[in-house]
Amino acid sequence: MTLNIKFDYHTICKTILKEQLDKLGVAYTIHSLGEIKFSDNLSADHKNELRKALEKYGIEILDNPQNVLVQRIKDAITTLVNDSDKAGKYNISTYLSETLNYSYAHLSSVFSEVTHSSIENFIILKKIDVVKHLIMDKNLTLTEIAHRLNYSSVAHLSAQFKKTTGLTPSSFQRIIKKRKEKGITP
Repeated sequence: MTLNIKFDYHTICKTILKEQLDKLGVAYTIHSLGEIKFSDNLSADHKNELRKALEKYGIEILDNPQNVLVQRIKDAITTLVNDSDKAGKYNISTYLSETLNYSYAHLSSVFSEVTHSSIENFIILKKIDVVKHLIMDKNLTLTEIAHRLNYSSVAHLSAQFKKTTGLTPSSFQRIIKKRKEKGITP
């Protein structure tokens, strides 16, 4: 027997964090963009205990300020790309600067230094992930997807998709359709 499931990483991580933080018995608030605020300073013992508990779930406590900022940039981009209402309304540099309270030049410099890639490349990868999801789960046309993700045209979306995945969106759609027909979970 095969059971197919779908899950939301954001919800899973938030639930795990709540469970592990509650075990510590400390007052906290989970903020967006991967940030937890504590009412009082967290003792070294509590921090180590939390670090060990979270490691088994693949959740890492970031101590390096540059790594923290890069994660915040990634989270902000992911939030923007996944929110079709916001995606077309914001210039990414303005959005990141306003959301994170740093100049875009600083954000771009730190991101490139830590990841050895550009913010623009990360945005493209995130958008392609969303395109794949929309093709697999929502049965939207490429025109609808291009509009939702603020691409200038279907041709632009298709070119980025092909460059990133090696497949055209249409080929990807056909592969997913064939897998679904055979009962294979994409």
